[in-house]
Amino acid sequence: MMKHDQKQTIYWSVLEFEDWNLHLAATANGLCYVGSANKPYEEMEEWVRKHFKAFNLLRDDKALMPYKEELAAFLAGKLVRFSMPCDLLGTAFQQSVWEALCKIPYGETCTYSDIADLIGKPAAVRAVGTAIGANPVLMSVPCHRVIGKNGTLTGFRGGLDMKTRLLALEKNAVVSLTQEAGRHV
Repeated sequence: MMKHDQKQTIYWSVLEFEDWNLHLAATANGLCYVGSANKPYEEMEEWVRKHFKAFNLLRDDKALMPYKEELAAFLAGKLVRFSMPCDLLGTAFQQSVWEALCKIPYGETCTYSDIADLIGKPAAVRAVGTAIGANPVLMSVPCHRVIGKNGTLTGFRGGLDMKTRLLALEKNAVVSLTQEAGRHV
Protein backbone atom coordinates (compact mmCIF):
# COMPACT_ATOMS: atom_id res chain seq x y z
CA MET A 1 0.00 0.00 0.00
CA MET A 2 1.43 3.37 -0.97
CA LYS A 3 1.80 5.91 1.77
CA HIS A 4 2.47 9.60 1.73
CA ASP A 5 5.63 10.23 3.75
CA GLN A 6 5.48 13.94 4.45
CA LYS A 7 3.04 15.53 6.89
CA GLN A 8 -0.05 16.36 4.95
CA THR A 9 -3.31 18.07 5.76
CA ILE A 10 -6.31 15.87 5.10
CA TYR A 11 -9.54 17.83 4.98
CA TRP A 12 -12.78 16.15 5.88
CA SER A 13 -16.50 16.83 6.02
CA VAL A 14 -19.82 15.02 6.15
CA LEU A 15 -22.24 14.77 3.25
CA GLU A 16 -25.79 14.56 4.51
CA PHE A 17 -28.13 13.21 1.86
CA GLU A 18 -31.62 12.01 2.72
CA ASP A 19 -31.06 9.40 5.45
CA TRP A 20 -27.34 8.97 4.76
CA ASN A 21 -24.34 10.62 6.39
CA LEU A 22 -21.11 9.99 4.49
CA HIS A 23 -17.69 11.06 5.74
CA LEU A 24 -15.47 12.47 2.99
CA ALA A 25 -11.76 13.27 3.04
CA ALA A 26 -9.53 15.01 0.51
CA THR A 27 -5.93 15.96 0.07
CA ALA A 28 -4.77 18.96 -1.93
CA ASN A 29 -4.75 16.57 -4.93
CA GLY A 30 -8.35 15.42 -4.68
CA LEU A 31 -10.91 13.26 -2.95
CA CYS A 32 -9.18 10.39 -1.17
CA TYR A 33 -11.96 8.82 0.87
CA VAL A 34 -15.73 8.38 0.77
CA GLY A 35 -17.08 6.46 3.72
CA SER A 36 -19.91 4.01 4.07
CA ALA A 37 -23.37 5.33 4.83
CA ASN A 38 -23.92 6.26 8.47
CA LYS A 39 -20.58 4.99 9.74
CA PRO A 40 -18.80 6.92 12.46
CA TYR A 41 -15.97 9.42 12.06
CA GLU A 42 -13.60 6.77 13.43
CA GLU A 43 -13.95 4.67 10.26
CA MET A 44 -12.53 7.54 8.21
CA GLU A 45 -9.90 8.36 10.84
CA GLU A 46 -8.70 4.74 10.85
CA TRP A 47 -8.40 4.76 7.06
CA VAL A 48 -6.37 8.00 7.14
CA ARG A 49 -4.04 6.60 9.84
CA LYS A 50 -3.45 3.50 7.72
CA HIS A 51 -2.55 5.43 4.57
CA PHE A 52 -0.72 8.53 5.75
CA LYS A 53 2.44 8.37 7.81
CA ALA A 54 2.07 11.93 9.09
CA PHE A 55 -1.07 14.01 8.75
CA ASN A 56 -3.28 16.71 10.17
CA LEU A 57 -6.95 15.81 9.98
CA LEU A 58 -8.90 19.05 9.69
CA ARG A 59 -12.64 19.53 9.24
CA ASP A 60 -13.23 21.99 6.40
CA ASP A 61 -16.76 21.95 5.03
CA LYS A 62 -15.96 24.72 2.54
CA ALA A 63 -12.97 22.89 1.02
CA LEU A 64 -15.05 19.72 0.61
CA MET A 65 -18.11 21.52 -0.81
CA PRO A 66 -17.33 20.77 -4.51
CA TYR A 67 -17.02 17.05 -3.69
CA LYS A 68 -20.18 17.10 -1.59
CA GLU A 69 -22.11 18.84 -4.37
CA GLU A 70 -21.01 16.34 -7.00
CA LEU A 71 -21.73 13.32 -4.81
CA ALA A 72 -25.14 14.77 -3.84
CA ALA A 73 -25.97 15.27 -7.53
CA PHE A 74 -25.02 11.64 -8.17
CA LEU A 75 -27.17 10.44 -5.27
CA ALA A 76 -30.07 12.52 -6.60
CA GLY A 77 -29.77 10.74 -9.97
CA LYS A 78 -28.70 13.94 -11.73
CA LEU A 79 -25.04 13.09 -12.40
CA VAL A 80 -23.79 10.05 -14.30
CA ARG A 81 -20.07 10.88 -14.59
CA PHE A 82 -17.83 12.46 -11.95
CA SER A 83 -15.42 15.23 -12.87
CA MET A 84 -13.84 15.76 -9.46
CA PRO A 85 -10.20 14.85 -8.99
CA CYS A 86 -9.37 11.86 -6.83
CA ASP A 87 -6.17 11.07 -4.95
CA LEU A 88 -6.30 7.29 -4.92
CA LEU A 89 -3.78 5.62 -2.65
CA GLY A 90 -3.09 2.00 -3.48
CA THR A 91 -0.79 -0.49 -5.09
CA ALA A 92 -0.28 -0.65 -8.86
CA PHE A 93 -2.61 -3.67 -8.98
CA GLN A 94 -5.30 -1.87 -6.98
CA GLN A 95 -4.96 1.17 -9.23
CA SER A 96 -5.48 -0.99 -12.32
CA VAL A 97 -8.61 -2.52 -10.81
CA TRP A 98 -10.00 0.89 -9.82
CA GLU A 99 -9.34 2.23 -13.32
CA ALA A 100 -11.25 -0.74 -14.74
CA LEU A 101 -14.17 -0.03 -12.38
CA CYS A 102 -14.40 3.47 -13.80
CA LYS A 103 -15.02 1.95 -17.24
CA ILE A 104 -18.25 0.23 -16.16
CA PRO A 105 -21.02 2.30 -17.72
CA TYR A 106 -23.48 4.07 -15.45
CA GLY A 107 -26.50 1.88 -14.78
CA GLU A 108 -24.74 -1.33 -15.80
CA THR A 109 -23.00 -4.08 -13.85
CA CYS A 110 -20.22 -6.55 -14.48
CA THR A 111 -18.64 -9.43 -12.60
CA TYR A 112 -15.37 -9.82 -10.76
CA SER A 113 -14.26 -12.10 -13.61
CA ASP A 114 -15.05 -9.35 -16.12
CA ILE A 115 -12.77 -6.96 -14.22
CA ALA A 116 -10.02 -9.58 -13.99
CA ASP A 117 -10.27 -10.08 -17.76
CA LEU A 118 -10.31 -6.33 -18.39
CA ILE A 119 -7.01 -5.83 -16.53
CA GLY A 120 -5.43 -8.82 -18.30
CA LYS A 121 -5.30 -11.05 -15.21
CA PRO A 122 -8.11 -13.58 -15.71
CA ALA A 123 -6.84 -15.87 -12.94
CA ALA A 124 -6.75 -13.07 -10.35
CA VAL A 125 -10.47 -12.95 -9.57
CA ARG A 126 -9.96 -13.18 -5.79
CA ALA A 127 -7.25 -10.51 -5.85
CA VAL A 128 -9.58 -8.33 -7.90
CA GLY A 129 -12.24 -8.78 -5.20
CA THR A 130 -9.74 -7.74 -2.53
CA ALA A 131 -8.71 -4.66 -4.53
CA ILE A 132 -12.35 -3.72 -5.04
CA GLY A 133 -12.91 -4.04 -1.29
CA ALA A 134 -10.03 -1.62 -0.71
CA ASN A 135 -11.55 1.07 -2.95
CA PRO A 136 -11.30 4.24 -0.83
CA VAL A 137 -13.80 6.39 -2.75
CA LEU A 138 -17.18 4.74 -2.89
CA MET A 139 -19.41 5.82 -5.77
CA SER A 140 -16.80 7.92 -7.61
CA VAL A 141 -14.94 4.66 -8.29
CA PRO A 142 -18.09 2.61 -8.86
CA CYS A 143 -17.33 -0.67 -7.12
CA HIS A 144 -21.05 -1.01 -6.39
CA ARG A 145 -21.48 -1.98 -10.06
CA VAL A 146 -19.64 -5.30 -9.57
CA ILE A 147 -21.80 -8.34 -8.89
CA GLY A 148 -21.24 -12.07 -8.51
CA LYS A 149 -20.89 -14.32 -11.54
CA ASN A 150 -24.37 -15.73 -10.94
CA GLY A 151 -25.88 -12.23 -10.83
CA THR A 152 -26.14 -11.96 -7.05
CA LEU A 153 -25.06 -8.95 -5.06
CA THR A 154 -21.86 -9.67 -3.19
CA GLY A 155 -19.62 -7.87 -0.72
CA PHE A 156 -19.46 -4.10 -0.60
CA ARG A 157 -17.62 -1.98 1.96
CA GLY A 158 -20.74 0.16 2.36
CA GLY A 159 -22.94 -2.89 2.99
CA LEU A 160 -25.39 -4.65 0.70
CA ASP A 161 -28.21 -2.23 1.56
CA MET A 162 -26.11 0.68 0.29
CA LYS A 163 -25.09 -1.29 -2.81
CA THR A 164 -28.71 -2.20 -3.55
CA ARG A 165 -29.78 1.42 -3.20
CA LEU A 166 -26.99 2.71 -5.46
CA LEU A 167 -27.78 0.17 -8.19
CA ALA A 168 -31.51 0.99 -7.98
CA LEU A 169 -30.73 4.71 -8.14
CA GLU A 170 -28.70 4.23 -11.33
CA LYS A 171 -31.30 1.95 -12.90
CA ASN A 172 -34.08 4.46 -12.17
CA ALA A 173 -32.00 7.38 -13.47
CA VAL A 174 -31.28 5.51 -16.73
CA VAL A 175 -35.00 4.81 -17.18
CA SER A 176 -35.80 8.50 -16.54
CA LEU A 177 -33.07 9.70 -18.90
CA THR A 178 -34.28 7.30 -21.60
CA GLN A 179 -37.89 8.47 -21.20
CA GLU A 180 -36.77 12.12 -21.28
CA ALA A 181 -34.74 11.51 -24.45
CA GLY A 182 -37.76 9.81 -26.04
CA ARG A 183 -39.89 12.90 -25.41
CA HIS A 184 -37.38 15.07 -27.29
CA VAL A 185 -37.30 12.95 -30.44
